[in-house]
Amino acid sequence: MNVKKLTKLFFIPMVLLILLLAGCKGEEKEVKEVSGDPPTGDLAPLSKKTKVLIAEDGAASGAGFYIAKEKGYFEDYNIDVEFTQFANSDDMLPALAAGEVDIAGGISTSSFFNAIAQGIDVKIVADKGHYVKGKSYFSFVIRKGLEDEIKDYSDLKGRKIAVSSKNAVDDYIYHEMLKHAGLSEDDVEFVLMSDFGNMLAAMGNGTIDAALQIEPLITQGVEKGIHTRFKDATDFAPNAQIAMVLASPVFLEKEEDVSLRFMAAYLKGVRDYNDAFNKGEGKEEIIEIMTKHTALKDPSVWEKVSVTGLDPDGKMFIDDIKKQYEMYEKNGATRGEFDFEKSIDTSITEKAVEVIGEYEE
Repeated sequence: MNVKKLTKLFFIPMVLLILLLAGCKGEEKEVKEVSGDPPTGDLAPLSKKTKVLIAEDGAASGAGFYIAKEKGYFEDYNIDVEFTQFANSDDMLPALAAGEVDIAGGISTSSFFNAIAQGIDVKIVADKGHYVKGKSYFSFVIRKGLEDEIKDYSDLKGRKIAVSSKNAVDDYIYHEMLKHAGLSEDDVEFVLMSDFGNMLAAMGNGTIDAALQIEPLITQGVEKGIHTRFKDATDFAPNAQIAMVLASPVFLEKEEDVSLRFMAAYLKGVRDYNDAFNKGEGKEEIIEIMTKHTALKDPSVWEKVSVTGLDPDGKMFIDDIKKQYEMYEKNGATRGEFDFEKSIDTSITEKAVEVIGEYEE
């Protein structure tokens, strides 16, 4: 083969490769470039409509997802979100790790940590529920009529207290209360009651004296004269991380163009939520969205309940997540070693905040 032909054979593929790479870079730039045009004013929409699957069961802590969907923040980026439900986290976590689901909500439990420690790779990326000082949505109540007898946490000594689970975030909150009260486990009677609705019934018939209850059942129980809201959980757990946004590693690493836009839209929804419930701005519209997506359908009750705290920049109380894990470990409920450095990855949330700017209180 002569030199001219040989050069031609090498030259043409090289030109094609260069053009291909240039095309790829151009496409990437088109997706990532900042746009001054409507509708977002930050990131340009994706070049193709992309579906993102969210495992969410209608919990109030999913407000950021619901609001971003209804107000078109996902659509602005050409993202189409779809909600799905799982019966339990044992099914949801493997699906999330495999990339069959992109985003999910999760709470701290020993089984959650164990699943990740044993090889199910999911990432903890943002806040999905914490306490608001003086307005805890997940706090203690006492049976109506006991107000004169139980005035402080130490007065719970000898009382029957219902908690919904062991070696989970509720158990952690319960033990933080005991420490604050100067009480031991033996000083009170722990009653395991997995259904919050059953706590109302048990309170009504006098079977229990106190409970770690959740909204809207706290407000409903007060209105029905069944129990009284007892102080506030921020008295002893001001920085408790109750729930977290979880992400598939596939979604984060291989689809960063999508995940960055998803998180930007999510945080915009969370900010509207904060504006509504903390500032009173656009509250009627946000309540309408919440009644559509959650089990609480009465707008008037939304005006009374203590709502889930959601950080407008997605920040979590990571030290508290570690404290929860340490309690499960102390109880002998953990299996394997949980790697916090590997499993908590807030980089996509931080990048989204860089894009849309920090929230102004």
